[in-house]
Amino acid sequence: MRFFSDNAASVHPKLLQALAAANAPDTAYDGDAHSAKLNAAFSDLFETEVEAMWVSTGTAANSLALAAMCPPHRGVICHKEAHIEQDEAGAPTFFTGGAKLMLLEGEGAKLSPEALESHCAAIRDDVHQVQPAAVSITNASEYGMVYHPPEIAGLAEICKDRGLGLHMDGARFANALATLGCSPAEITWKVGVDALSFGFVKNGGMSAEALIFFDRKLAAETQYRRKRAGHLQSKGRFLAAQILAMLEDDLWLENARAANDGAQIIAAAAGDRLIYPVEANEIFISLTADEAAKLRGIGFDFYDWGEGQARLVTSWNQTAEEIRPLADAIAAL
Repeated sequence: MRFFSDNAASVHPKLLQALAAANAPDTAYDGDAHSAKLNAAFSDLFETEVEAMWVSTGTAANSLALAAMCPPHRGVICHKEAHIEQDEAGAPTFFTGGAKLMLLEGEGAKLSPEALESHCAAIRDDVHQVQPAAVSITNASEYGMVYHPPEIAGLAEICKDRGLGLHMDGARFANALATLGCSPAEITWKVGVDALSFGFVKNGGMSAEALIFFDRKLAAETQYRRKRAGHLQSKGRFLAAQILAMLEDDLWLENARAANDGAQIIAAAAGDRLIYPVEANEIFISLTADEAAKLRGIGFDFYDWGEGQARLVTSWNQTAEEIRPLADAIAAL
């Protein structure tokens, strides 16, 4: 009865099969047959030529992407609740060599074009203030909110006008896409995204994430940065094999739909307790300390999220029958 994090979910059996199949001698690092297929596989998925590489964590994917866009003396604009600010122990600043994270407000941990333009306009164009080089957004956001294509396009237009790169943290990209029902291209490069951290671990993966460059010029130096950062694994075929298994027959999207469907069961039971609309697989609810203790006493596992709030996360492998007891317990409070 674990609703603490989708990071804790089991690995999909098809990935374990793919790992076993990859357990044969091949070229080391990223020169193997599996890694060689990534560019073509993601280019097909996104309907355009991309550069794709594996890394072992979302933190590395985010930080490497931002390092490709932002020199040490400049800044990355993001939401104040962004994962790169709250949960990556300064990794983006470390990978960029010192770039500043420039924090904005926004409902549901989303940036608006108005807030972005206002912030940029307030920065003096002189050597005494940090100048932004990139913008980072999270889809789905840290509060489970989804950016729709017009919202991303609005941010991208400002980025283009001001010469800023646009990065998308897609730790739950699959969940966002499952909600939107559009193509992967329609919420990435077609609306101005330059680089995407494509999450798999939260969605049935084991130890592999993908870094996708739509602006392919950013990829060449990133190969060196990945090595320098300690993320060029010698048996990289095992990371590539996981990613390819998830892409096959849209397993990544099937898993996300299952997790999203589970979240809606809880959302329906939570009613007025909901703090944000449930648009992916995270549910934020009002919950007193006594109520939280009561749910934990029954055996449910979840995050406290500030005073009087809780975060619940559904996973790809949780069935409706496994989720309903929590929904019923919340409804009965």
